[in-house]
Amino acid sequence: MNQILQMLKLQQELNDATNGLNWEEGITKNGKKIDWRRCIYLEAAELVESYPWKHWKNIDASPDYENIKIELVDIWHFVMSEALRLYKVEGLGSIEALANNITAMSACELLANGSDEELDNYEQIALVEEMMIKILFCSKDIDELTASFLTVTAKLGLNLAELYALYIGKNILNKFRQEHGYKEGSYIKVWNGQEDNVVMQSLLAQKSDITPDELYTALEEAYPTK
Repeated sequence: MNQILQMLKLQQELNDATNGLNWEEGITKNGKKIDWRRCIYLEAAELVESYPWKHWKNIDASPDYENIKIELVDIWHFVMSEALRLYKVEGLGSIEALANNITAMSACELLANGSDEELDNYEQIALVEEMMIKILFCSKDIDELTASFLTVTAKLGLNLAELYALYIGKNILNKFRQEHGYKEGSYIKVWNGQEDNVVMQSLLAQKSDITPDELYTALEEAYPTK
């Protein structure tokens, strides 16, 4: 419950800072339209690209598991954002009520305990595509979408503790990006030959109990000035 609630609160803070207050109405402070579901299915498509699914190219390659984790965390940002939006505009309740609702889902229990189901690459891709179909064509129910995401995450090998740690890391990285010119187009995404996501994961691996403030400072120290 505490981890789900903290992630929701951090996502609310990030959206408020990045998009402006009342972003739940669907427009940023810069007048750009927001479509969280489009964000979700495009990130899900990038997740699929992390698998060697192409029958004509790199047929013996292995899935990029580290990028799969990052894509799942990116999707989680957008799932939470859509849930936060709906809970506000439809008057469904507070952030605490949303956290309680998510925690009560059987899919959340599966994620908390981890899944022992072994799926091959194509079965994993099928799970992701099933979630995409729900987003695009079938369900407007945010509970169904959230449960689908939590199930996919568990069956792709992440548990709640790992999702939480990576989310905190990516949340701080997103904050760092915004404060270093991401919206303006001046942000440097590749740092000395490594994408910033990879740098962030490396910093998390070096110190498992790193605080958000410590991670931000470490990112500042690693960020290339030119």
